[in-house]
Amino acid sequence: MATGTRYAGKVVVVTGGGRGIGAGIVRAFVDSGARVVICDKDESGGRALEQELPGAVFILCDVTQEDDVKLALPYLRKSQGNVINISSLVGAIGQAQAVPYVATKGAVTAMTKALALDESPYGVRVNCISPGNIWTPLWEELAALTPDPRATIREGMLAQPLGRMGQPAEVGAAAVFLASEANFCTGIELLVTGGAELGYGRKASRSTPVDTPDIPS
Repeated sequence: MATGTRYAGKVVVVTGGGRGIGAGIVRAFVDSGARVVICDKDESGGRALEQELPGAVFILCDVTQEDDVKLALPYLRKSQGNVINISSLVGAIGQAQAVPYVATKGAVTAMTKALALDESPYGVRVNCISPGNIWTPLWEELAALTPDPRATIREGMLAQPLGRMGQPAEVGAAAVFLASEANFCTGIELLVTGGAELGYGRKASRSTPVDTPDIPS
């Protein structure tokens, strides 16, 4: 049952809402009093969430199929709603061995800014959230593929100055803020990263003595 009224009377559509960060966003909006439509191509996860959360309805949807989503924007314009895209910190800082993912997330951030300009005449705001390391089933699955999953998870935790990974609920809270409170914000990228982008860290796999400055003895 909803525990708040921060977004009561609103309808929220969450694509990819069946698991992970998407599910965290679904829960946050339900808790804020909204009616939530869970859109996902993973029917099992979406249906389970629908059963768990009063006020949530599951619809089978694949965002790569235009016919599944092309009615959305006209309704957003009519209601002067807002769009929150999910990008990633790596779109700004890069990630090794992940060119397609990094390029795609960078494009999401750039698309957010361009769409914010295009939709502002209709009163539609467009923002994005760029999470860092968020503990999700996908993170756990990827860690399990490494030689030492516990060490991989520990490195993921230590990548943030706050010393832990984020939770899907924290991304959900950021989404509710952008939707319900950030009324004068459009085209922004909100980092939910625990400070992972701050400060210096080891980046090179080997030293380059010829470029190393003299070190006093």
